[in-house]
Amino acid sequence: MMSPGAQHPLQAYRHAAVDASVAVASPHELVVLLFEGARAALAQARGAFARNDAASRAQSLAKAVAILEDGLRASLDLRKGGALADQLDALYEYMALRLVLCNADGDPSKVDEVDRLLASIGDAWRQIGGGKA
Repeated sequence: MMSPGAQHPLQAYRHAAVDASVAVASPHELVVLLFEGARAALAQARGAFARNDAASRAQSLAKAVAILEDGLRASLDLRKGGALADQLDALYEYMALRLVLCNADGDPSKVDEVDRLLASIGDAWRQIGGGKA
């Protein structure tokens, strides 16, 4: 078990590693990182559910919603992307709504539902990029 004082340097290292990944990532890899970040936030929400930690649960779900809304949805080009972009936009909106409802009603099954959707879309996105990232 790590002492509380050791958490800060470890978190700083992780943050720096993420910053470095983002700095050198292609647009495709950035989207992959968004999927990974959203799924990591959902994993944290699952842990908060298990600990019955409502504050951490709300924070983790809010982070996942922000990635869906401000990252994945915002990256879509709805003017040029056609039907696929429209469908992804609707799906990301649906997932964000499910997570908001999850936080309101305390139903962890919604986290699992959204995680499965993110995993499926993220895997397809990775295949488009040749499995990189």
